[in-house]
Amino acid sequence: MEPPAGPASTRHVPWNRLVLAVLLLTFWTLPTTAQLTIETVPPLAAEGSDVLLLAHNVTENPLGYAWHRGERVENSQLIASYRVATNFTTKGPAHSGRETLYPNGTLLIQSVTQKDTGSYTLLVTKDDLQAERQTGHLHVHSVLPRPVITSNNSNPWEHEDTVVLTRGPKTQTTSYMWWISNQSLPKSTRLELSEDKRTLTVFNVTRKEKGPYVCEARNPVGISRSDPFTLDVLWQENARALDVGAITGIVIGVLLVLTPLAVLGYFIFLHRGNWPPASTSGRGPSGSSVSQASLPDARPPAPIYQELVRPDTDVYCNISHKADVGP
Repeated sequence: MEPPAGPASTRHVPWNRLVLAVLLLTFWTLPTTAQLTIETVPPLAAEGSDVLLLAHNVTENPLGYAWHRGERVENSQLIASYRVATNFTTKGPAHSGRETLYPNGTLLIQSVTQKDTGSYTLLVTKDDLQAERQTGHLHVHSVLPRPVITSNNSNPWEHEDTVVLTRGPKTQTTSYMWWISNQSLPKSTRLELSEDKRTLTVFNVTRKEKGPYVCEARNPVGISRSDPFTLDVLWQENARALDVGAITGIVIGVLLVLTPLAVLGYFIFLHRGNWPPASTSGRGPSGSSVSQASLPDARPPAPIYQELVRPDTDVYCNISHKADVGP
C-alpha cells in the first residue's frame, strides 16, 4: 500500500530553507541599544578611600550629564552637572567638595565616609532632548580597629569561677571569630558564645582554658585581630604557695624586729664589766666614787690637851691621847 498522497511541502521543510530564513531574520532585525549602567569601583569601599561611579553604555553625542544624590532627580539633590557643548561643570546643593564629574559621565568621590553610603542617580540628556537615567549604589564600610579582649575576673579559681571574655569596641556589619591556643573553639558545654559572638563565657574555668585567646573581627573590606589574652587561673597549689608566702613574710617581719634587740643585748653583755659602779655618798674632789673597802680604817682625830707641868713656871706640856688602834 502506498502512503497517502499530499503536498510534500506540508510534511518536510528542506534544511537549506531554514538556514536562509534565519539569515534573513538576522539581517532584518535591528540591533538593540545597550542599557545605561552604573558600576562602583571598588565594589567594596572602605572608609577614607576614593570611589568611582562609572557610567557604561552612555549614548553617543550626549548633550550633558547630571548626578543626583538618591533615587530621585531633584534640584535640591543635585551634586553636579556637565554640558558637553560648553565643557562647563556646575556644582549643585548636594556637592560636598569631594566630588568630581568627568566629561564621560563618571563621578569621583574622594575620602568617602559612612555618610556617603546610599544611592546615586545619573541623568543623561541625549541629542534628541530625550533623557535617560540610571541609579547606582555605594556602601562604605568602616575600617576595623584592633579588637581588645577584656575579662570580668582577672584571677578566677579553678572549678569555681565563671569567666566572661568580651571583645571591644563594637562595630557595624562585623563578624567575629575566636581562637584558643591557636585552635578554633572546641565543642564544650562550658564554652558559650553570645548571639553576636562578641562575648565568650567560660563556665567553671580550668587550667586547660588559660588560653591564650584571640578574637578576629571581619567586615567586607578588612580583617583585624586582637593581641593574645591569657587567663591567670588559680588552683590549690597556688593557695598553698600563697600561705607559704604569707608565713615567710611574717617570719621576716619578726626577724627584722628581734635582730636589733638581740644585738643590743649582746652589746650590753660584753661591756657590762667596764661600766663604773653605782654612785656612793663618798666622793672625792673630782666627783669619782671611792670604795670603802679600799680605804684604811679611818677614825676621828684624837683631841689635843695642854697639861700644866710646873705651876711655878707656867710650863705646859701637850698631850695627845689617841684611841687604841687594833692590829
